[in-house]
Amino acid sequence: MKKIIALALVCVMALALVACTGDNSAVTTNAPESTVAPETTLAPETTAAPEVKVMSYAEYDAAALDSAVVIEAYVQAHQSWWDNKITVYAQDEDGAYFLYEMACSEEDAAKLVPGTKIRVSGYKSAWAGEVEIIDSTFEIIEGNYVAEPTDVTALLGTDDLIKHQNKLVSFKGMTVKAIEYKNGAPGDDIYVTVSYNGNDYSFCVEMYLTGPDTDVYKAVQALNVGDVVDIEGFLYWYEGVNTHITAVSAAK
Repeated sequence: MKKIIALALVCVMALALVACTGDNSAVTTNAPESTVAPETTLAPETTAAPEVKVMSYAEYDAAALDSAVVIEAYVQAHQSWWDNKITVYAQDEDGAYFLYEMACSEEDAAKLVPGTKIRVSGYKSAWAGEVEIIDSTFEIIEGNYVAEPTDVTALLGTDDLIKHQNKLVSFKGMTVKAIEYKNGAPGDDIYVTVSYNGNDYSFCVEMYLTGPDTDVYKAVQALNVGDVVDIEGFLYWYEGVNTHITAVSAAK
C-alpha cells in the first residue's frame, strides 16, 4: 500500500515538473510587423498651354512678332499648291493676311476658292517688311466674302499705305517705266517698275499666283514703256511696296 502511495506521489510530482518547465516553442506569438505607409509622390500638376482665342484684325495687328495667333478670314486667292503647302492671300472686312506655306493637302487646296472662310492657327512673323502667318494649319468654316479692291493710289509714298498691307488694292494712272523678267526670260516672275507723281515703285507678276498661262501675265508681257495703266493686286511688301499684280488695263 505504501508503495502504491509513493508511486502515485512520484507521478504527481513529475507531472507538476513538466507543467513548470514545459517546451513552449510550439506556441509562437509574433508581434505584428510595423507597416510604414509608402511615401506618396504626387504627380505634378499639368498646365495646359493657354488657348489662343480667335483674334479680330486689330488684335492680330497688335500681336507681337513670333506670337501664336488664331484668325478667321476669307480666301481671296492662293499661289500654286506644292509639297503639302499652300500660300494664301486672305482678307476680312477689317484687314488682310498673308498665309505663307500653310499646311494643306492637295485635296483641300482645291476647296480654297475665293470667298471660302477659314480659321487659321499659326505664328505671326515678318520678312523684309512683309507681315505674314507661318507654320500654320487651317480648317474650313461657314461663311463667304469676296473683297472689292481698295483704291490706294493717293497713299503711294505715305506711311499710311502699309496699313493696307496684303489687301486687294488698286492703283490708277500708273506709268510703265520698265519691265524685266526674273532670271532674264519669260516664264518666271515679271518685275514691273511704274511711276506716279515722279516716284518709282516696284510691282511684280508672281508666277506662282498668276503664271505664264494667265491673262494678267500675257497682258503685262504686252505692255510698253510709257503706257499708262490701272493696276489691281495684293499689297505685298518687300523692302517697300511690291504689289502682286492680278489685273492690268489701260488707264480710264
